[in-house]
Amino acid sequence: MKKLHLIIYALMLPLATLHAQSDEVVTFDLERTIRLANDSSLEAFRTKNMYLAGYWAYRSYRANRLPSLTLDLMPAQYNRDIVSRYDSENNVDVYRGQQSYYATGSLSIQQNFDLTGGTFFLNTDLGYLQSFGKEGQRQFTSTPVRIGYSQSLVGYNAFRWERKIEPLKYEKVKKEYLYNSEAVSEQATGYFFDLALAQAEYDLARENVSSTDTLYRIGIQRQRIAAISRADLLTLRLDAVNARNTLQNAESSLKRAMFSLASFLNLKKNTTIRLSLPSRPRTVTISVDNALAEARANNPTFLGLQQNVLEAEREVDRTRQESRFNAAISASVGFNQSGSALNEVYRDLMRQERVSLSVSIPLIDWGVRKGKYNMARNNLNVVRTSARQSEISVEEDVIMTVNDFNVQQALIVSAEEALDLAIMAYEDTRQRFIIGKADINSLTLSNNRQQEAQRNYIGALRNYWLNYYKIRKLTLFDFVSGMSLSDRFDLTTE
Repeated sequence: MKKLHLIIYALMLPLATLHAQSDEVVTFDLERTIRLANDSSLEAFRTKNMYLAGYWAYRSYRANRLPSLTLDLMPAQYNRDIVSRYDSENNVDVYRGQQSYYATGSLSIQQNFDLTGGTFFLNTDLGYLQSFGKEGQRQFTSTPVRIGYSQSLVGYNAFRWERKIEPLKYEKVKKEYLYNSEAVSEQATGYFFDLALAQAEYDLARENVSSTDTLYRIGIQRQRIAAISRADLLTLRLDAVNARNTLQNAESSLKRAMFSLASFLNLKKNTTIRLSLPSRPRTVTISVDNALAEARANNPTFLGLQQNVLEAEREVDRTRQESRFNAAISASVGFNQSGSALNEVYRDLMRQERVSLSVSIPLIDWGVRKGKYNMARNNLNVVRTSARQSEISVEEDVIMTVNDFNVQQALIVSAEEALDLAIMAYEDTRQRFIIGKADINSLTLSNNRQQEAQRNYIGALRNYWLNYYKIRKLTLFDFVSGMSLSDRFDLTTE
């Protein structure tokens, strides 16, 4: 275990060949990498703005459910033209010049009523007309107050469907924000361990160069006293040459992995990053049934599927209503008056009543409306089937990820033990080779086993943490703290 800690610590050692080209050196552990990714990466910026777009869409929906106050003004309209007028004395139309000035203003309040799909309104208006010419005159007209209601009697009620869909859409937007944040964590984990493995490969390659050079020098001395054959000496030289080639490839891979992580974290491209590998994680047993339950409750995919079904049902309802006759009613009651002076239009008010009923009956449309309705109904069946397929796919993903996660915890323990054994075996074989008690084949095999054990250990850590954050993403639940990420969102975001 002590030697394992030394190898992990080696990942934090200065990389001399890279530092010379770097403006900044930073040290990250996995937790800090994920925190920085969710704070500064371009992907996190995109995720936050996607949430804000959905948030303001929901705010607009909520605002549309409240009374709206509107002021409409036309302070000036001047007309000077020739128009056609009827001359009743001669029973003919004649052209006459006209010059006039208009000004109007109105203030109205509207309130939508979701249950019926109708709209209540209350308004007041004032108008002014000034005619110029020989018989020029001015006149005011006003409607001090008018209250009314308009309603579609048979048709499609958009307000009722919005009341069902819009809250669900916003809930999905919140869950998608959390889902995408966990996806960023998952991506950051992948980049982190890509760099960790590249650094480990680089350190092993550098150590291998030093070791093969030492062994080659020892081999020269031993070959002089005929302790090893010329073939074994050439093999040691070949190992030294191959080790230098491997080091060059490892350095190139290290630069690429470091550049990828720096770009993802939105850091300067020439930043040198040192990594501190996480220690063995504590054992966390996750039940498949619990994970499935949390996924069904929190995963935005399920909410998106519900939204798709509701929108398809809305389209069926709309096309069905439009395939029938439609009737609408509008009624209002108020007061109005006109006069040549402003104070006259607010005295001796006359009662104003308006009622209208409109009916639209499709007679012949050659099956257009029926076709649209059947298309919408068939599309609803497709959406429902696709939704079920998507649900099964997500559930399978949850089951497989949880099983992999639970297995991976045991693999980390065995990979750590294998690494300790491989390091001790290599050191023992190396010492035995130096004193002439081990051949070159045993040394090469022992070295390969040590390098493979190092890769397996980092790979086991990588798979564990990738599965861990994928489970958080799929379920939006932290099984370590036992807290739903949605509850944490409500506490910190709204």
